[in-house]
Amino acid sequence: MRFILLLSLTALAGCTQPSGRYPSLLPRPIEQTSLAEPDRPVPVATPDPALDTKVAEIRAGLEAGNKAFVAGAQDAEAKIAVARGLPQGSEPWLQAQVAMGGLAELRRPAVTALSDLEELATQRGVDGLPPYPALDAAAADAAKAADTQQARIDSLEAALGGTGG
Repeated sequence: MRFILLLSLTALAGCTQPSGRYPSLLPRPIEQTSLAEPDRPVPVATPDPALDTKVAEIRAGLEAGNKAFVAGAQDAEAKIAVARGLPQGSEPWLQAQVAMGGLAELRRPAVTALSDLEELATQRGVDGLPPYPALDAAAADAAKAADTQQARIDSLEAALGGTGG
């Protein structure tokens, strides 16, 4: 039985003839098509005086808020230094707590400025307008200010937590 199977396979192999044509190893037309994104010109934002005015107003509020926060943080730091070593619930400790509570309110201008600037940038995107460099720079500054202020609050809270016993 095996012999018959082997004989039939050999016979079939002899029936094929080499065509002499082998598949080309050259790239096919579809392989020569680039899938890269086409180069598109970067849209340039046209000057917008109304937006520049709004950004300047928000920046002014951010700067004023940042100065107030720095002053409040220095006050809180001084009160924490006085409360160091005193028990929780003592008058100096309570004053330090009140000062820390005020810092959250003093951080509000930075958070509000960031929110307002991000809203303006989002609206530009919704309107199909290109990014506006002055707006993006102001948003980055507001984000940095908000992050820096939060880090300062966290640091002061850690210092206050280490006071007393």
